[in-house]
Amino acid sequence: MSKYIEIIRIRFLMMLAYRTNYYTGIVIYTINIGAYYFLWKAIYGHQGSIQGVSVNQMTTYVAIAWMARAFYFNNLDREIAEEIVEGKVAIELIRPYNYLLTKVMQGLGEGIFRFFFFSIPGFILVALIFRLDVSFNLKTLGLFLIASVFSFTINTQLNLLTGLMAFFLQNNMGFIQAKRVIIDLFSGLTIPITFFPVWAQDVMKYLPFQGISYIPSMIFAEGMKGELILRGLLFQVIWISILCIPITLIWYKAKKHLVIQGG
Repeated sequence: MSKYIEIIRIRFLMMLAYRTNYYTGIVIYTINIGAYYFLWKAIYGHQGSIQGVSVNQMTTYVAIAWMARAFYFNNLDREIAEEIVEGKVAIELIRPYNYLLTKVMQGLGEGIFRFFFFSIPGFILVALIFRLDVSFNLKTLGLFLIASVFSFTINTQLNLLTGLMAFFLQNNMGFIQAKRVIIDLFSGLTIPITFFPVWAQDVMKYLPFQGISYIPSMIFAEGMKGELILRGLLFQVIWISILCIPITLIWYKAKKHLVIQGG
């Protein structure tokens, strides 16, 4: 286990070496949130609220969702695809560690860096510029952190699945881009799921995407309380368990496919 902790540390230090990029990213995310703020303000107009959500609550939700994205987002799918296409994965497979678990640890190291050097300072900056409805309740923060770890896990699992498709596709970059658009839309990052049509909300109950952004953001914004929080966390745990199955099957088939190619 110590070797995987070391992988987290190494990835963190690698990100630290290029931290200037993330200071720029904070500004970009702030501008992005500002654009959403004025967009939603225009949509609301003179209405005090839409479906029980005020414009300040919407701004808070968007700010939390985008800053949480900095933690769970990673490029593991692209990294895996490039290693497969370039043949580097063959070398990785003979190393004394689990390839997929190593990728998860690398993503976690990156996520930890983003959380401390991107999410926290970025959220503080946004809170100073825009009016946010936030109450720093320790219990809520704790539940939010748990949900964020689960959201990171689900997003990383989807990235693993997408990246591994490079074993069977000559070029899966279009697939990767499509996956990112789908996640940003259906995870509730750009629009809260409660704003979708009822039929779409019913469909998304059976998809893992809301476990990535919507559930953690709603917990932090206190849009979920009590039993709803427990249901949300259970939803995430169930999907983490479900996604382990296709990852295991595809990885097993992919390694056999690699042996055939190399043989």
